[in-house]
Amino acid sequence: MLDHGAAPPSTEPPQGGRPGAGARLMRRKPVERLVAESGQGEGGSLRRSLSMWQLTMISIGATLGTGIFVVLGEAVPEAGPAVTVSFVIAGLTALFSALSYAELAGTIPVSGSSYSYTYATLGELIAWVCGWCLILEYGVSVAAVAVGWGEYLNELLDGTIGVTIPDVLSAPPGDGGLFNLPALIVVLLAMVFLLGGARESARANTIMVVVKIAALVLFCAVGVQGFRAGNYENFMPLGMAGVSAAGASLFFSYIGFDAASTAGEEAKNPQRDLPRAIMLSLLIVTALYVLVAAVAVGARPWKGFGDSEAALAGIMRDVTGQTFWAVLLAAGAVIAIASVVLTVLYGQTRILFAMSRDGLVPKVFSKVDRKSGVPRANTVIVSVFCGVLAAAVPLGQLADATSIGTLFAFALVNVAVVVLRRTRPDMDRTFRVPLSPLFPVAGFAFCVWMMFSLPAVTWAVFGVWMAVGLVFYFGYGMRRSRLATAEK
Repeated sequence: MLDHGAAPPSTEPPQGGRPGAGARLMRRKPVERLVAESGQGEGGSLRRSLSMWQLTMISIGATLGTGIFVVLGEAVPEAGPAVTVSFVIAGLTALFSALSYAELAGTIPVSGSSYSYTYATLGELIAWVCGWCLILEYGVSVAAVAVGWGEYLNELLDGTIGVTIPDVLSAPPGDGGLFNLPALIVVLLAMVFLLGGARESARANTIMVVVKIAALVLFCAVGVQGFRAGNYENFMPLGMAGVSAAGASLFFSYIGFDAASTAGEEAKNPQRDLPRAIMLSLLIVTALYVLVAAVAVGARPWKGFGDSEAALAGIMRDVTGQTFWAVLLAAGAVIAIASVVLTVLYGQTRILFAMSRDGLVPKVFSKVDRKSGVPRANTVIVSVFCGVLAAAVPLGQLADATSIGTLFAFALVNVAVVVLRRTRPDMDRTFRVPLSPLFPVAGFAFCVWMMFSLPAVTWAVFGVWMAVGLVFYFGYGMRRSRLATAEK
């Protein structure tokens, strides 16, 4: 660890030869070098075109919709009416981590998000682990959200033309189907938007965000008419264990707030705008989540959830006795969830861009098209992978796998804030976490607590994922890292 005010660690080898294995694993990338390389890719550069408003919309677009439109139906049976408390707990966990993200995003405004933050503070091996978790977080969540999109698409088709896509083509193996075609389609549509450029994608996302906020406000206005106070009796039927388990699953709904940090190299004024966008988006999303969950549980007994991933549309139909309002909400949800797919897929491509530029993954992921300023090959590869995953794996397994990867990455970000405050107190910070290190420590503790609330099978999947990642790092990334080549 450096002394106060010390210069960043050198990438030059010590006298007498190359550093030892332990030193190579702990080598850090100087913040100044991270910032200097901002936007640079193989053959071209990313373009700075995103305003604070667009960054906020990216975060809201990546966050708002997944948990409330899709996962709510699975969380209520775990927590009962206390699912509102689960949302608050998940939101509080996200808030502590969001504060840390805001400080680091303003200090290190690059596309790698928490991967880059840990590279500058905790060393290459930890950075790789964090980046590998982000691949799980973003890539798998794209697939999970795409699965829920198909549910609402069927609601919309049923209410408008009276037909639905048969289960064999709208559900993955294990859920009564053969192939989830709608999930694949929405991922490929998002890919087309992303290939058009960051500014064009941001404009499309802003329109979709406005539509989905309007859809949720409409749900609250209609759903409150069916509110029954008796539905809140036996408020916590499964105890605090059920509330925390639901909160751990619902944390999946908050992962998008950090999407703005992946746009650090395409923001017009990243030091000023990134912290503001992260905090504003999280506050808006949390308020809407809690409000909609409260209305939903008040309008339907908690035991009536869990039979469909399109729970809100069903509540609208039950309350009004008409299909019109349910169809309208389903149309809003189709647009809403599509925006989540678009923005989270964007975040995944930019994280791989940063890792590729550092040499830890193949160079193809950092190649940028000169005309569009888009990493085209990266976008196509990631989209096809996520689309196939969405078509073949059930939603619940995807959501929990995403949550554990996200929580692990967020925990590291909270540690990175404390370390960077210690090692580089001289750096200009446009946002500072209040009551540091208390809040970062609280954020770390919340993340660890929620990780241990997830089921054993999720931990098993996470363990296998991390083992595969370490094999890839030691077999490829460790030797091809740009910091490693600088030592030769």
